[in-house]
Amino acid sequence: MKENTASFVTARNNVTILGQGSQVMVFAHGFGCDQNMWRYVAPAFLHDYKVVLFDHVGAGHSDLSQFDAVKYGTLHGYAKDVLEICRLAGGRDIIFVGHSVSALIGILAAIKAPEMFNKLILVGPSPGYINDGDYIGGFERSNIEELLEFMDSNYLGWSSAMAPAIMGNRDRPGLAVELENSFCRTDPEIARHFARTTFLSDHRADLDKLTVPSLILQCSDDVIAPQAVGEYLHRHLANSTFVLMQATGHCPNLSAPDETIEAIARYLPRPTTGKGHH
Repeated sequence: MKENTASFVTARNNVTILGQGSQVMVFAHGFGCDQNMWRYVAPAFLHDYKVVLFDHVGAGHSDLSQFDAVKYGTLHGYAKDVLEICRLAGGRDIIFVGHSVSALIGILAAIKAPEMFNKLILVGPSPGYINDGDYIGGFERSNIEELLEFMDSNYLGWSSAMAPAIMGNRDRPGLAVELENSFCRTDPEIARHFARTTFLSDHRADLDKLTVPSLILQCSDDVIAPQAVGEYLHRHLANSTFVLMQATGHCPNLSAPDETIEAIARYLPRPTTGKGHH
């Protein structure tokens, strides 16, 4: 049964395991992306860590037949998958690196099973995208409703309009093209569903339940997760470290991989190699 479970999880999430270390580092991609978005960052950690990459169901080469609208109607469904992937990879002392919505998915996973995680690296995280009283999420509810309606009526048009806004770095248009192509490779039905789950989620009330230490990597000039959001997370997450990056836009894993690698490496203690030198 255990073997079947492992192969099932591997196929469902297109899990890739690389690297030489004994400590596991899991990379989780954001909305409309897949594990390929980590290709400039993950290789830097292959020498010191066992690196795990995967695609959320509906993304990349995941098994689309496993998509369940009820399960994935909340971020908890994705967090459940993350815990299964983490168990597959060894299930303890894990460094979890989550971009965008996956940062919150990682937080939910670590609240459910804190004993499995060593540290969380949260890249462009947001606990809620909609402004609410004193809380600045970056969007009015009407903005989000319009965005979701646009997506429902014209997914490809939405992709080409949104990709440059999300990516920023207008002087490097190739980055937005890559993000747009990634959106277009994602199954539109599932993408629309994931967008609703992502943009309508509000996990502010969960933040004080997290005990695992975290690093918040906040980009400058990020339209999806503005600086006020990163600072809010920093205030509400115990044991969190806040770094304001020079990188702009919402995808520093693509636009500023060197700065991203350096910020992560600076935060993590030097790992013990798998060769018994502790």
